[in-house]
Formats: sequence, C-alpha cells, structure tokens
Amino acid sequence: MEHQSLTSLMFVVGIAFFIPIILQRFKLNFVPVVIAEIIAGLIIGQSGLNLITEEPLLELLSLLGFIFLMFISGLEIDFSAFNKKQKQDNLPTPIILSLIIFALILIVSFGLSYILVFLDLIKDPFLMTLIISTISLGIVVPVIKEKNLSDGVLGQVILLTTVIADFSTMILLTVYAMFRDQEGMRVMLLLVLFLAVFLTYRIIKNYFQFKFFDNLLKGTVQLGTRGVFTLILLFVAISESIGAENILGAFLAGVIVSLLSPKKEFVHQLDSFGFGFFIPIFFVMVGVRLNIWELFVDTKILFLMPLLLVFMYIAKIVPTLILKKWYSWRETLSIGVLTTSKLSLVIAAAAIALDLGVIDNVLNGAIILVSIITCLISPILFAKYFPETKSTSKQHEISIIGSTDATRLVARDLTEEKMIVRLYSTKPQPKQHDQSFPHIQVQQLTIEQLDANNAFEADKTIIATESDMININLGRNAKRHGIQSVIIKVEDQVLHKQLVEEGFSVYSALYSTRTLLKVLVDNPGLLQLISRHNKTIKEVFVNHNKFDQTPITELPFLGETLILHIIRYGQVIIPHGDTTLHHGDTLLVSGKSSEIKEIQKALSFQTSLM
Repeated sequence: MEHQSLTSLMFVVGIAFFIPIILQRFKLNFVPVVIAEIIAGLIIGQSGLNLITEEPLLELLSLLGFIFLMFISGLEIDFSAFNKKQKQDNLPTPIILSLIIFALILIVSFGLSYILVFLDLIKDPFLMTLIISTISLGIVVPVIKEKNLSDGVLGQVILLTTVIADFSTMILLTVYAMFRDQEGMRVMLLLVLFLAVFLTYRIIKNYFQFKFFDNLLKGTVQLGTRGVFTLILLFVAISESIGAENILGAFLAGVIVSLLSPKKEFVHQLDSFGFGFFIPIFFVMVGVRLNIWELFVDTKILFLMPLLLVFMYIAKIVPTLILKKWYSWRETLSIGVLTTSKLSLVIAAAAIALDLGVIDNVLNGAIILVSIITCLISPILFAKYFPETKSTSKQHEISIIGSTDATRLVARDLTEEKMIVRLYSTKPQPKQHDQSFPHIQVQQLTIEQLDANNAFEADKTIIATESDMININLGRNAKRHGIQSVIIKVEDQVLHKQLVEEGFSVYSALYSTRTLLKVLVDNPGLLQLISRHNKTIKEVFVNHNKFDQTPITELPFLGETLILHIIRYGQVIIPHGDTTLHHGDTLLVSGKSSEIKEIQKALSFQTSLM
C-alpha cells in the first residue's frame, strides 16, 4: 500500500511538472496553471482514466496544499493599499467606494441566491451568497497591473474591493460553518483568534527584528521558513480548537506575514515552496475527485450551471454600475466582468459545505466547474473590452522636499522627462528659478505644513533637507501615506542598513561622490554613459511569466537597448549571451526613453496564479 501511494504521488508530481512546459510549448499562456492542473486531474481521475484514487498520503499532502494556498491568499493582501490617499475631484475616497461596492455585491448575491432557492436548485441561500460574492485576488491583481491601473484611483478601487471581498468572505464563511455545525455560541471565540493574531504580530515585530536573527535566516537554518510553517500550524491548531475552519487559521497566518512587510526574495521563496510542490498536488486532486459525467445526468444541475454563471456576473456588474458616474460604460462593465473571477475561496466554501452535508458531490463539482469558467473567460473579456485610458500613460508626480542646487537640477531634469514635479522648501524662490516646476515655500518642514500643501500626494518622494532626523521622519510619514518609492538623504552611514530594510532608497552626498570618483578611476567612460542626453538608464521589472527562463539574446524587443545589470534577490548579475531572465528580476538598462518604455510594457504583465 505504501509503495502504491508513493507511485501515485510520483505520478501526480510528474503531471504538475509537465503542465507549465506544455502550456508554454503550445502557447496557452492565457490558461492559468492551476486551471490546467485541475483539468489534468479530471483526465487522470474519476472523470477520465481513473488512474489515481484518493489515498492517505495524497489526501494529507492535498490538505497541506490547501492550507498553504489559504496562507498564500492572506499573504497576497497588500495592506498598503488602504493607506493611499489619492482621489479625484468629486470622487469618494477609494476605500469608501470599495466598501459600498462590496456591500452591494453581498446584497445582490443574497437576492440572486434566493431566486435559486425559489427555483428549487439549491437549499441554502447563505452559502451561495458567499460563493457568488468571492473574488480571486490572484487573478485580478495581475490583470490590473497589465493595464497599468495599480497607481490610479480606479485601480485602487478594484484592488480594495477585491481585498475586502477576499478577507470578508473568509471570515463570513467561518461564521457560517460554525452556525451550520450548531456551534453558533462559539462564534465569540473568534475574538480569541483575532486577539492571538494581534499579539503574534506585535511580538514578531518587536522582538524578532534583531541582528541576532540575521544569520539564522540563511544557509541550512532558514529560520524564516521554519517560522512560517510554525505560524501556519499554530493558527490552524487554534482555529480547530475553537471550532473554526483550519483554513481561517492559515489565512490569518498569511495576513500576519503580509503585515510584517517581508522582503520580496522571502515571499518568492514561500511562493516557490508552495506552488512548487504542495499547491499543485491540491489542484490536481481537486480534478481527480470531480466526476463531471454526473453533472450531465442530473437535469437540475444542467439548468443550474449556466444560470449560476450568469448570476455570478450579474452580482458583480450591477454593483459596479455605481462607477458609471465617473467612468465610461466600457470601463464600468469590464470591471464587473473582471471581479467575477473566482476559484480558491469557492473551492474552500464548497469543501466546507460538502463536509457539513449542505451540498452533495454533484453540486460541489458544478460549483467548481462554473468557477473555472469564470477564471478562463473573465480576464480575456476584460483585456479585450477595457479601453486604453489616460491612466496607462499617467504622468508620475514627484515631490522633492528640500531646496539645494542638486535637488533643483534634478527637478528640472525630471520635468523635462514629462513628470509632474513640486519642490518644497523653507527658502524663498531663487531669482533665477526655473519656471517649469513650482517652488512651494513653507514656514517649516513639518508633517502638518507639508501635508496641507499636498506634499505627500505623489507617486515618488525625494527628501533632502540638511537634517537626517527630519528626512527620516518625513520619509516614514510618506510611507504611511502609501508612497512606495521614498528616497531620503542620510549622511550617517550607521543608519543606512536599517533604513534600507524599512524599504527606503537612501543616499549620502559625501558617500555618493566618493563612490562615483572611485568608479571613474577604473571606468572613465562611465560618466559619459550616464550623462548622454539621448540615452537614459532605468530599472525594468520582469513580471511576465512568458519571459521566465528566456535567454536575453532571444528577447525580440531590445533593439539598441543594453542590459547593464540584472538584480536577482539582492544579488547583482552581469549578463552574458547565455544569461536567462527570471520572473521577479530587476534589469538595469540603458537606451532611449521610448525603447525602454516598450521594454517595460512587454515585461510588465504576469500570468495569474489563482
């Protein structure tokens, strides 16, 4: 029996290995990998060749994959989106608008669920309300990034609505299961779980940030990875002990890690571990368990599936019509279509309902099949019908705090690159001030006065006063306002490492000059490369799965642009002819601005995972 289990495991893992290769080979990049894994499971499971059955080892690994998937769902939540203050005239703040849209989604979903009950197609309207209300964060986020909507108000609304739906439906699903399992009185124990989340977050943030732990994060120790698995199992155990679903514990563990703002390389390490082993087994086993032939025998299910698919779109399109006041019909309807995408939480809800006896295997299969269809068609329809808007060519707004010869010259150069620049200073405007950008004088460089003059309503901020502490405090305030790129001038070298770990770009006038002089001694032509007027040097991020493992010599859009360096997980790589790109790489490129923009566009889209 043990030998047979290992053979089945080898078969499932082998299928998971070949699926991405097949998708790449036949140019099926529009199909999410997890959908292909479910389809593969259908082929080898009950619906097809029946080569794999449910065995204890596969069931255990599938459960671990499910738990890790819920952890990743919590980890994917970007809480910095709630801090962004950007808004347009006459438009409510994105958070308020998102809350209104999600409330409408719940109301419409509840009404549609009762219609299904009235037609005697389902028995429980509350479960179906949650299923219809879910939104797949792993599909919506990459698609809005492809359209370059992330930084705009509309993109914030879409992102926040998805995050709120993801978080709220998970909590409501747990509450529903506790009431359905006649443990409604234990719902108050969820407060214990949330208290544990708060205490764990504070303890980790306050006591596990010391240099003592730095060496334990590398090599054979890998304390960070061990800590994550300990955290997941701890909250899974707490959830089960209070009668809640174990997936809620895993989800909240992911939320804790997300709140701690881990480094990108660590998040990539967790993604690699999950999507490299456990999660593919789970999705393949989802397909193995489904018997789609049963769906075509039951006439009631045949009627339910197309109706449920239509209702899922209605439940998202109708609430998003509120956006019509500010956006076009195509934008509004496209957003409703995109947010209909759903998969992971639907599988979770269906699995819980199946365990509780609320639905049978046939209805479970129908719900999952309809969810798969939404994941396939929604992103394609959105990409086709969402119009090219001004947001795709949005001018970056740069706030520069502190007026020096250097910052004024930088402000002029950035203005020439078609960026919107504002310079803030306590000094009066120089007589020979360049009129291409505004010079805003304030009495003091305090948070209150700068906030009153919209200094923190920008995409990027440069803070270069004469005081290190003022620069650091203003920089942290800019981070709290949701500004992702904050550049601060700090002359004290001791503080640099800590500030870099906090996510700041730090420079020192003295250190930068010394470094440049040292480089020029060995590379006198470097200054010419940096200062050529028809060329520029910029960072380009590789976020398109299509170019993962692609040799740089095979990139069709480089033209005369040169890739100077590749930054991969903090390591600098000097590219050669056989160097391949990896998803998540940062490229330092030199070339014409127009060519670099085309490269950025080509490498910007990433294929969805969930």
